[in-house]
Order: sequence, then structure tokens, then C-alpha cells
Amino acid sequence: MVLAEVIIKSVSDTRIALDLALTIRHDGRGGVADDLATPDGLTRWVRERRGPLGDAAPDDTWAADEQTLEAVRSLRAAVRALFAHAVRPGEPSPADAGRLLPFGEALRLLNTAAAAVPTVPHLDWVPDRDPVAHDHPIGGTAGPDVVPAALARAAVGFLAGPDRTALRACHAPRCVRYFVKEHPRQEWCKPSCGNRARVARHHERHRTP
Repeated sequence: MVLAEVIIKSVSDTRIALDLALTIRHDGRGGVADDLATPDGLTRWVRERRGPLGDAAPDDTWAADEQTLEAVRSLRAAVRALFAHAVRPGEPSPADAGRLLPFGEALRLLNTAAAAVPTVPHLDWVPDRDPVAHDHPIGGTAGPDVVPAALARAAVGFLAGPDRTALRACHAPRCVRYFVKEHPRQEWCKPSCGNRARVARHHERHRTP
């Protein structure tokens, strides 16, 4: 695999792994929303991420069924548990801090999902252009496990890559997101979370005893 492809794959792994974890989010009303609550929700989510999914991206006719939804939701639970492990000694996201999968079970689920669709490297090289390496399913066609397997491999790539050490859980009021810290002073996943946290601190300092 050429260097440019390795860099692109690392960025893609980080993006899709984080996106999967962030399908659990604050609903704006004090609770937690789930973007993958139904097969239709998963279908929309996957179709919006064809770029990061690369060769595993489905076509316009693809639609998630209950089996695929359950596989992706189980994978997400494993990824969030491993994210919680990765941010230690920091606290995990409050969305599921009290009901995380055990570390060993989460690792087993991730590796099992990644292995569900065996792949082989394939080199494409168009004349006068740089060679590009892709992973292709063995046998040429992939069954319903292809999307969960691709998501699992992206999570493996992220957790084994350099961005893992910059992973943080955002602890601004009402936020349940994970994020990759992009600069030394970054404490929150986005500016609006920083604003809410500062307001909350101000109110706490000036609260009447």
C-alpha cells in the first residue's frame, strides 16, 4: 500500500469510527437520541458515508434489515466500550458510563465483526496515475455482513492508530460525544460545548449557598 493511501485510510478510519460512536447523541431536550434506532435510520446513515466506507459502500438499492441493524448496534456498543477504555484515566461518555460492555467482550465482538467478511488486498494502477490499494471481499461478492465488517475494520484501524491517544470524551453539560483532540488546549468537542461548560462553571461559582 502506498504512503498516500495509508494516510487516507487512517483519516477515513478515524472519521467512520467516530461517526459510529456519535450515533448516540444528546437529543436537545435533556435526553439521549439514537440515530440507529431503526433499519431506515441505519440505511440513511450508511448512504451518507459512502466515501469513508470505500469499497464496502453499498449502492442506491441497499437497505438495512433488522439483522444488519442488530449487528451494527452490537458493534457500536463494543466500540463505545473500547473508546471508554482508550480515554482512561479520563471518564467515559456519560451516555453509557454505567452500562459499558466488559473490555474483553467488547474486544471479542469487534474482532468477530471485522473477520465476518474475509478480504484480500487488490492493487489498482491506472497508467500515469499513482497505484491505489483496496481491500476486496474474498469471492468477489459480499453478503449482509459487509457493512458491519467494514465498520469494525475501521474501528480496528482507528484504535490501533496514532489518533487513539488523542481520543477524549466531552464532558460539557448534556454532551455525550467522543472527539479527537486537535490541539493542546482543546477541552470540548466543539465551541458550543465550551460555551455551555463556561456558563455552568460561572453559575456554580456564583450560586447562592
